[in-house]
Amino acid sequence: MKNYKNMSKALLSIIGIIGLLSFSSCLKNNDSQYYSPPAALLTFIQASPDQPPLDFSLDNNHINYWPLAFGDNIDYFRAFTGKRNANFYNHGTGNVILSDTIHLTQNNTYSLFLVNTPAHPQILLLTDSLIKPPTGSAGIRFVNLSPDAPAVDLAITGGAVLVANKGFKGYSSFANIGGNASYSLEVRQAGTTTVLATLPNVTLNNGFVYTIWLRGLAASTNNTDQLGISVLANAIFY
Repeated sequence: MKNYKNMSKALLSIIGIIGLLSFSSCLKNNDSQYYSPPAALLTFIQASPDQPPLDFSLDNNHINYWPLAFGDNIDYFRAFTGKRNANFYNHGTGNVILSDTIHLTQNNTYSLFLVNTPAHPQILLLTDSLIKPPTGSAGIRFVNLSPDAPAVDLAITGGAVLVANKGFKGYSSFANIGGNASYSLEVRQAGTTTVLATLPNVTLNNGFVYTIWLRGLAASTNNTDQLGISVLANAIFY
């Protein structure tokens, strides 16, 4: 999975450099795009299985450096607020995959996902309410982005359910979990013990805020787009 950052690979202080948000944290940030205030922060995740590599723009502003494949993401970047046209194109051809409108509010932080199959592309825009986890904790949110999976639960492997009964495009609020710990996670068909996907031994660090998402297709039998669990670090709080 590629992670598109600025060329310095640096994480930028929101207070000291971007100055958009009121918390002292470090977001995974792409500072290759400079916009004048008022601005919001936006990250993009390509979550549409079987979609060929694509390009992404907001209005006429091209965002990605390299073509975006399934599972790739672009770190937070500053974007003009108000009504924006999110446009997706087949890389190298300019053919439009999807063009849709999003609304961004000053000083808010958002995650934009391209979802569903190539035949039925959609977007999902989530507001990221990023709050510093308590000492010794990490923050997690779960999103179900599998278009053909049933409603699901996120759980500790063989143990407690963390998030219950989320259908396609369903998502939870951010919640706290013990940090600096290794977890084995599984996604189950909601209300059952039927395991659909697993992710063993993922470390969730103190002060980090993560999005955990179910990716792929339940009906797939290949490694490229079969059901899986991905973890994206949204922010680091010091």
